[in-house]
Amino acid sequence: MIQDFSLSFTPLLPTLGLALLGGFALALTLLGFFNRRRGTLLRALAFGLLLAALANPALVKETRSPLKDVVAVVVDNSGSQGIGERSAQTAAASKDIVAQLHALGNLDTRVIHVEGNSGGGRGTRLFHALNNGLTDVPPERLGGVVMITDGVVHDIPGSVAQLGIKAPLHALITGHKGERDRRIELLEAPKFGIVGKNLTITARVLDTGHGNEPVVLHVRRDNAVVGEVDAVAGEKIEVPVRIDHGGTNVIELSVDPIPGELTTLNNHVVLSVDGVRDKLKVLLVSGEPHAGERMWRNILKSDPNVDLVHFTILRPPEKNDGTPVNQLALIAFPVSDLFGKKINNFDLIIFDRYSNLNILPDAYLENIVEYVHQGGALLLAAGPEFAHSGSLYYSPLGDILPASPAGEEIEKPFAVTPSPIGKLHPVTRDLERGSGSPPSDWFRQINVKQKRGENILDGADGHPLLVLSHEKRGRVAMLLSDQMWLWARDYKGGGPYLELLRRLAHWLMKEPELAAEALRARADGDGISIERQSLKPGVGPVTLQAPSGLGQQIQLQAAGPGLWKAHVKASEDGLYHLHEDNLTALVNVGEENPLEFQDVISTTARLKPLAEATGGSVRRLAAQAGAAISVPRVVMMADSPSYAGSDFIGIHHTGASRLLSIGISPLAIGFLGLLALLGSVLVTWFAEGRRQSASPTRDA
Repeated sequence: MIQDFSLSFTPLLPTLGLALLGGFALALTLLGFFNRRRGTLLRALAFGLLLAALANPALVKETRSPLKDVVAVVVDNSGSQGIGERSAQTAAASKDIVAQLHALGNLDTRVIHVEGNSGGGRGTRLFHALNNGLTDVPPERLGGVVMITDGVVHDIPGSVAQLGIKAPLHALITGHKGERDRRIELLEAPKFGIVGKNLTITARVLDTGHGNEPVVLHVRRDNAVVGEVDAVAGEKIEVPVRIDHGGTNVIELSVDPIPGELTTLNNHVVLSVDGVRDKLKVLLVSGEPHAGERMWRNILKSDPNVDLVHFTILRPPEKNDGTPVNQLALIAFPVSDLFGKKINNFDLIIFDRYSNLNILPDAYLENIVEYVHQGGALLLAAGPEFAHSGSLYYSPLGDILPASPAGEEIEKPFAVTPSPIGKLHPVTRDLERGSGSPPSDWFRQINVKQKRGENILDGADGHPLLVLSHEKRGRVAMLLSDQMWLWARDYKGGGPYLELLRRLAHWLMKEPELAAEALRARADGDGISIERQSLKPGVGPVTLQAPSGLGQQIQLQAAGPGLWKAHVKASEDGLYHLHEDNLTALVNVGEENPLEFQDVISTTARLKPLAEATGGSVRRLAAQAGAAISVPRVVMMADSPSYAGSDFIGIHHTGASRLLSIGISPLAIGFLGLLALLGSVLVTWFAEGRRQSASPTRDA
């Protein structure tokens, strides 16, 4: 127990009243001294006692119980602390420090562990964890803070005032001097890119050991190598990457590891770029006029994201009037530009009931074949012309068409239904469900012999109606009827023509969500959702490779026609690779390029200014790699400007206590106060009486 005594005052008059009364007493006293009046000192004493009584003094006795000083030990278990020897150094140092604090006694030791994901993507946040761990501790009880970390801390306050504690801060740094690491730093990383165009990423390779060293930057897109860039460490690098498709494009930049570097985790960076289309440039080539011709134009013109060029051949194939071809158009049409120099500007070419009348020379049709082989898209909407000698199949386009004419037209009512493969294909899967009612019949179809590709719609008597095919890098679709306009005109309820054409166009544009064979993955909280699309009756297990290289087999469960799914918990943050058959997928769990691993060199520089401003210190636990750690002694200290020495760190003894009881004894009220006042009056009266009795003698 601790007993403290103090004097307190509870004035009986307002402060202003006491001040006025004191001033009056002082004036009388000074006047008395000036006139050399006897008894002035006694009167001053009486006035003083009166003022003291009005101030109501009291003797305060406090009984207190001493409280333990609180010491916080912050243990950094973030990702960078798992590199090399740091984890073992941290465990040994924290054990030693806690043991020393317990040996001192009368201390409340708070051990605060900061895990790898505590920063929420904002790096290592030791001070945030410290504040949370000391929410119930008054500032006057905190005797010190000891941090065991590699110094890679991302929430360091700018000043002691911002820190908000009045205790020494000590930092024990893991790792060692002379560490070397090579990493990639992203300077400019756009989140969006135009499909079909290059996106420029600006980066820099940093090497703590050697500057200006040549490096090779490897560039991958969706796990496929797309290029290499020769660069110099420390200099800015501009990396052009073509955005290949809409949706997420996963781009990786990496450099080769070097001997003796700390970690290879930051030798690569990942960024997800959303591919968006500026405008879909479509070339529509219409042949013989028919009821469905305007349907194509209306659909394409109604979409503001479509830039349409419409080229129409008005002369029917049976017309033979001898008029030269170059005189048929009133206005010269730029055929040579469209099908020559500018053909690669189009995203999609549509031939609607076009007959091969030599309007377009074979050289232009060969350009279209090359356009498809290089990644272009072609849609052929066939009518009766395809079944006869004027068919485009007998032109150079026949090399890329997946079906050949059988020489006949089928004219009878038939229902349009997904084929067995079409029920699994994402272009036509659940298509009838979107219409709300069974679609109306069509009445004409061109009979063909399918050579390759997949038929996803059946027509009359089960004949192929919509055939899709991959032609080298491009894609081709054949719609073997000119009757879709019946759905567009709402004949007998119509049908899902808009949804079918939308999906078909997206498939031709290579949109990933419409791929027939696809492996997809997305981060879902702390897990990964896996989806496998296939036309096969079954799929095998998916190999999931974690960022650390650890792999596991994931069995997928059927989730619908042509669709299998699974959900797994992610064991670590970073880029995961998925493989099944010949398909791959990438998914990043957690923050892309986490701040925690962007700079992993252990350092004393970041914490040193703040620690020294509190009277604390920053020191390394080991001088070099492989050396045993040296933990400083922990000692208790009274108030001091510095709490550290060459081999020790100090904890401030705060002297904090808890109040148990308080006693107040008034000094100016009661017997003592009455005695003092009466005594001063009697002494003054006695002195005045003696002065008056002595006055006649002096006069005589």
